[in-house]
Amino acid sequence: MRFRHPDGSTVHLAYCTNVHPAETLDGVRAQLRDHCEPVRRRLGRDRLGIGLWLAKDAAHTLVSDPSALRGLRTELDRRGLEVVTLNGFPYEGFGAEEVKYRVYKPDWADPERLDHTTSLARVLAGLLPDDVTHGSISTLPLAWRTAYDDDRAETARTALLTLAERLDALEELTGRDIRVGLEPEPGCTVETTADAIAPLTAVRHDRIGICVDTCHLATSFEDPHAALDALTEARIPVVKSQLSAALHAEHPHLPDVREALAAFDEPRFLHQTRTATAAGLRGTDDLGEALKGDALPDASPWRAHFHVPLHAAPAAPLTSTLPVLKAALTRLVGGPQPLTRHLEVETYTWQALPLELRPRSRSQLVDGIAAELTLARDLLTDLGLKELP
Repeated sequence: MRFRHPDGSTVHLAYCTNVHPAETLDGVRAQLRDHCEPVRRRLGRDRLGIGLWLAKDAAHTLVSDPSALRGLRTELDRRGLEVVTLNGFPYEGFGAEEVKYRVYKPDWADPERLDHTTSLARVLAGLLPDDVTHGSISTLPLAWRTAYDDDRAETARTALLTLAERLDALEELTGRDIRVGLEPEPGCTVETTADAIAPLTAVRHDRIGICVDTCHLATSFEDPHAALDALTEARIPVVKSQLSAALHAEHPHLPDVREALAAFDEPRFLHQTRTATAAGLRGTDDLGEALKGDALPDASPWRAHFHVPLHAAPAAPLTSTLPVLKAALTRLVGGPQPLTRHLEVETYTWQALPLELRPRSRSQLVDGIAAELTLARDLLTDLGLKELP
């Protein structure tokens, strides 16, 4: 979906396909047929933006076989789909029964991460619509915190500099400007937008910036306006933003709130949980850990890294951080010029929701994704952007 900003530029809105597990190119094509095109039809649009997640095997096939890449681009066009952004965070196995800490490997100190991201950039250059020259890729925020030391930090910095050089060369070759954004996430070396400033300043390249995920922003209790102002002052480009909402519990000391939270403690994904105290941010690596005894102070609200559907906040006594998303979006695209032109709805946890909230059919999932995009579209038009055909 495309929107015209009042300054005349185009802002792209997509939804991320990491909600649909696929490790191979055949799996990606099945996603387009079974989910992406039906979402477009449900919205009544001639064109729908999707943020592709390409696992390492699918990316390798596309980068090593030009005919496969041309074929995918043709299929996207035929189904009324377009790609301007990729989710390069998960490397593989995102649809496994247990993902948890595995999603943080390989990290930016491992050569596989640089090679994979380079492949994604080359693929994206070939998938961009003919009238679009800028593409974006979100990626791991360097590493999970416990696997990082000074030597690995220097290796990661060198890898990002190498990536920037490769992206420069790619634009010279193809005319396509591909940019990569570190995506701050709780528990990682770069947990917050503030944590991103130092490593990105050390790299200091226009093609390497940040991806602001509004669920992660909220989970860490960051003020969206202050965070984005600090990035602007530091001249850190916002390569893209993922529109998502976290799980919020206002009164985590109450037994009924604990019981409601426990329904979201599931085995597939890591749900880092945070609370803001007078002494600073406190947290646990997972929701189940927070619910055990006094592992986490409960005098103040808790937020958990659980991407809940944008249009359907959990029932009381829980809610979502949709207000944080709205505040961030106002700052991102509501000003005289947009801070980013790539927005991506990223609720990948539909099948991890409590049983009574999960879609029971492919059609229900299509309905849910379409409802999220409708909400995002309405937020954008309320900010003065005009939806384009």
